[in-house]
Amino acid sequence: MTDLTALFTDLVRLETRLYNVLDARLKAEHDLPLGQFEFLRFLADRRTARVYDLAHQMAITVGATSKAVDRLEAAGRCRRTANPDDRRSSLVTVTPQGQRDLAAATPTVEAELQTWIGSVLPAEVLENLAVSLSMLRQRAEADHRTDRQEPGRPGHHNAPIPPRPTLGQDGDAQL
Repeated sequence: MTDLTALFTDLVRLETRLYNVLDARLKAEHDLPLGQFEFLRFLADRRTARVYDLAHQMAITVGATSKAVDRLEAAGRCRRTANPDDRRSSLVTVTPQGQRDLAAATPTVEAELQTWIGSVLPAEVLENLAVSLSMLRQRAEADHRTDRQEPGRPGHHNAPIPPRPTLGQDGDAQL
């Protein structure tokens, strides 16, 4: 029988190590943190998104997402505009600069992932892993207990929330 705790530990440690190596390479070669790359990919796929949509997708708080969008906007990679359907929210879109940065960084990410995953696992195992992880992710996303909650907001469970693999000097996730 598979030791699920050991499997979880392996999964988390692998994610942390891969996140760190991808983040370091993207920063060095493109001046683009991995978190920003992930945001740009999400935005490019959808053309526009609310900050809440980004927070839900990235499994981080709305506050952390808003700070990350501020950093993307300051770098000229995205634009935030008022949401005409909801004055409490804003819409975020990728700028042409963000599209160029994403296009330049994507081959770097793909090459690094090929090195660490694609060249190690046979195609059939990789396909089975992709399907299995997708199923597990969909299960987790369907259960709202897995959502990041804002402290002091309804539904906040007061349990400690583990940080992302890399943090800025102020303790906020550097996306």
